[in-house]
Amino acid sequence: MSTKNSFIVGFMLFAMFFGAGNLIFPPGLGFVSGDYFWLAIAGFVLTGVGLPLIGVIAGSISKDGYVESLKVVHPVFAIIFMVAIYLTIGPFFAIPRTATTSYEMSVLPFMENAGALSLFIFSVIFFMIVFALSYRADSLTNSIGKILTPFLLVTIVALIIRAITLYFGADSAPLGEGFNTDSPFSVGFTEGYLTMDAIAAIAFSMVVLNSIRELGVNNRKDLLVGTVKSASIAAVLLGIIYVSLGWIGNKVSLTPEEIGDQNSGTFILTFVSDLAYGQFGMILLAAIVLLACLTTATGLIVSVSEYFHKVLPKISYEIFVVIFTLISFILANQGLEQVIQTSVPVLSILYPIAITSVILLFVTYFFTSPRLSFQVPVALVIVVSILSVVHRNAWLEMPWLENLPFFASSFEWIPFMIIGYVAGYLIGLRKEKIKYT
Repeated sequence: MSTKNSFIVGFMLFAMFFGAGNLIFPPGLGFVSGDYFWLAIAGFVLTGVGLPLIGVIAGSISKDGYVESLKVVHPVFAIIFMVAIYLTIGPFFAIPRTATTSYEMSVLPFMENAGALSLFIFSVIFFMIVFALSYRADSLTNSIGKILTPFLLVTIVALIIRAITLYFGADSAPLGEGFNTDSPFSVGFTEGYLTMDAIAAIAFSMVVLNSIRELGVNNRKDLLVGTVKSASIAAVLLGIIYVSLGWIGNKVSLTPEEIGDQNSGTFILTFVSDLAYGQFGMILLAAIVLLACLTTATGLIVSVSEYFHKVLPKISYEIFVVIFTLISFILANQGLEQVIQTSVPVLSILYPIAITSVILLFVTYFFTSPRLSFQVPVALVIVVSILSVVHRNAWLEMPWLENLPFFASSFEWIPFMIIGYVAGYLIGLRKEKIKYT
């Protein structure tokens, strides 16, 4: 694939992951990490940038992407896991977050005494527009998105450049209360879960594969090489933006009392926009974020509805649009912080499974392995991740889990992945090997 085409697909991939909702997490992490910022942001970039793009690359190993690859574990697992991913990046978390993020950045800064009623009214209007755009899926939303993404990018870059001139040489913000100074890297790593991009990569990897095929690349090796080139371009762009936004959050002169109940990331972006460009900067950022969130929400409703219609063809696409729009509307009225907090346990289960699946795809691609070497580690990681979330949230006390290696850093599933692969390999030596086509 030519360099020009690599950049075309790379920018498309960048646009897929560069969502307005994701902009709020780096400055929030920077604000609480104090002098531990660089370790924390390194962990965030690994999960918020590295894993999604590695996930896209891993999806190119099989000609039918993850839908086919995950059947190596079991066809039922493949369906359940993909359903869980689509619900997570769809009506349960990501879509409600687009509404609440746009509310906090486009309404709250310009209103006094805003509360549950204003959020309700805003979300009614927001999801009516989303429903109207989603009900009859066409190219309009994609076209708008292609226009808005460059505008959002230019606005953020201008904000970053101006903020660097304002805060260059400034001290780091004070360490946030409750920040784990023993494992700053793992704090950033798990914070990166909130972008949801690594699991979105599993759902959307086929889009990238099809885009590369449309450029005339069909050989499996060339597809893999083309995906690596494109993913690397997108990774560099995303990494620069996330690190820059995190740095701004780390230097901003605010107190927790000034932020109040609002999400720290949305407050910091609005505050810096005002400081950098005045009221015009706030209004411009608010307008672009609102429009970007509308198109993102519409795209997600369309994607999730199309997927479920494919799985359950007897239920029409339009019915799924109605169902998922209503669910998203109801959950959005919890408010942004509640939507984020509710998503944490689910993401803490899904991410280890997704990371394990991606790593095993690479390993079993380069080292022909028994099917059990994929099945056993995935099964162990599922069990350990669920038990760990149950214990950490005090739903059921299991103190013995805290004796597991790396539990304090939330990496207790890694030894089980490794042990599971070795055990599955040894047990299944004489059984069927995994072959990718």
